[in-house]
Amino acid sequence: MLSKEEIKEIDEAIRLVPYKKAASIEALKVVQQHRQWVSDESLKEVASYLEMSAEDLDSVATFYNLIFRQPVGRHIILVCDSISCWVMGHEKIKEKLSERLKIDYGQTTKDGRFTLLPNPCLGTCDCAPAIMVGNDLYRNLSIDQLEGILSKYE
Repeated sequence: MLSKEEIKEIDEAIRLVPYKKAASIEALKVVQQHRQWVSDESLKEVASYLEMSAEDLDSVATFYNLIFRQPVGRHIILVCDSISCWVMGHEKIKEKLSERLKIDYGQTTKDGRFTLLPNPCLGTCDCAPAIMVGNDLYRNLSIDQLEGILSKYE
């Protein structure tokens, strides 16, 4: 069941658009912010609230790579794999993260601390390679910086 706070935030998003369905992405983001991911049950509740089918809302949710349809860790690590990051060695960064965290793309550490995901572009091509942890962007990365970055997130 959607919480009062979730409904309040979804209603704020609805007020900004011409019809309820147009707030679907924002509504999914609200639920995810409160619950860390969007379960099937949550998706059905949001769809009902927005007066749309769960199937239509699921097609929106699965199109956007930052709407999580399965449980994720407390901290999401996005590894940019754009052409700029690829040229500048993003694969070494990804390999080191996988080795250190003992997970691959799409997986979460056993302690629930991190989930590792690829991202097609973090918008910082002039400072490649880059990763994002939560809302924190790290640019011009080297492998030596990764341990210090990871230690910031409990």
